[in-house]
Amino acid sequence: MVKIISRQSLGMQAVYDIGVERDHNFVLNSGLVASNCFNKSHSTAYGYVTYQTAYLKANYPVEYMAALLTCNSGDQDKVQKYIASCVNMGIQVEPPDINRSGVDFTPLQTTILFGLSAVRNVGEGAIEHLLIAREEGGKFKSLADLCDRVDSRTVNRRALEALIQCGALDSLESNETNRNQLIHDLELLLDWAQSRAKDRLIGQGNLFDLLGGAIANSNKFEAAPKAPAIPDYPPQEKLRLEKELLGFYISDHPLKSIQQAARVLAPINLSDLNEKPDGVMLSAIAMVSTIKPIVTKRGDKMMALQIEDLSGQVEAVVFPKSFERIGELLQVDARLMLWGKVDKRDDRTQFIIEDAEPIDDVCMVMVDLEPQIAGDVVKQHHLRTVLLEQRGDEDKSKIPVIAVITGGDRRELVRLGAQFRVQDHQATVSALMKAGFQARTESLVRAS
Repeated sequence: MVKIISRQSLGMQAVYDIGVERDHNFVLNSGLVASNCFNKSHSTAYGYVTYQTAYLKANYPVEYMAALLTCNSGDQDKVQKYIASCVNMGIQVEPPDINRSGVDFTPLQTTILFGLSAVRNVGEGAIEHLLIAREEGGKFKSLADLCDRVDSRTVNRRALEALIQCGALDSLESNETNRNQLIHDLELLLDWAQSRAKDRLIGQGNLFDLLGGAIANSNKFEAAPKAPAIPDYPPQEKLRLEKELLGFYISDHPLKSIQQAARVLAPINLSDLNEKPDGVMLSAIAMVSTIKPIVTKRGDKMMALQIEDLSGQVEAVVFPKSFERIGELLQVDARLMLWGKVDKRDDRTQFIIEDAEPIDDVCMVMVDLEPQIAGDVVKQHHLRTVLLEQRGDEDKSKIPVIAVITGGDRRELVRLGAQFRVQDHQATVSALMKAGFQARTESLVRAS
């Protein structure tokens, strides 16, 4: 075997196959060994694999995406990105289900079912025990049925709490998807199930067990204890627990309700930030995941954050000057409209936040235009003049202007450039109406 002691790039050169079966079989015209060459068979293999992958994704999209999610189940950023891809492809990713889920992501006809292995605090042993119990005794009908049929030493309280709070027990026949009620019932049911297990171990059953058959099956869980009725978790708490246990939101997302309207103001997904050039200015609609306050050597306050949207997460930074203006808005779980620029350094991409506004406060100035007016140069110049007059202070001009072009059965929304953002939406609408344009103010949240 030839030992390579140095490497040097000589650029693009012709190589020659010398027919050696072992070691390097390509040399340059100068006689030097071409150590990093791919021959035609190697390139063909890569091309063939690429073709197979594209074929599977095009013809078996559900199965392909399920396999992709399973292969990357240990990487939350990738899983979140692929779940967003599923949504864009029209494939729904369903939450885990105690009666249907397997170990990994499972492709169904038009949906993908979350795997139990992706639920935190539920180990391989617990999953195997649950699947065996389900196969032997059929679907679980209630939390009492579940506790009664599994060994609490293998499927412990922590695992059961995780399954309840991530929504895996929402499909049980006796449950009205009140996860908070199930959590309060759990402690009582575990003691009840352990007592029944001890009775069975010593050969002592209760009256319903002794009756056997259909009577036993229909009545044995009626005696199971239940906690006093309690309201379910608020929607935001449900989502928070899902994210804590699955690593991301699955049944819903705080930004999902404004997804369609948000595309007009911020068409860029955070997962695509790596593909954007360094220094480019962007707007994004995101939620704050984590915050880390920082004090500089000069004593100025700044902040490092993790922000996320439906496609994934990205690191963000707020420098002291911007922090003075928007620091109070930067809270965990806050939904914000963000303005900033892409920063690439040390093989890492982050978002430098320069301005922010709560989603609930974001509004737009909508200008209705017919196609012939939109294509009229004179009208365009007139519209431009009115908007520039309403720009005001550049630092305070945050309100975007959206042109609504309607013709026949088509309706197109066009976001005008950042130079046409205005400061006062009411004054802008009045000025546009006075100039002969049809205009109105619309909230981003209401537009959703």
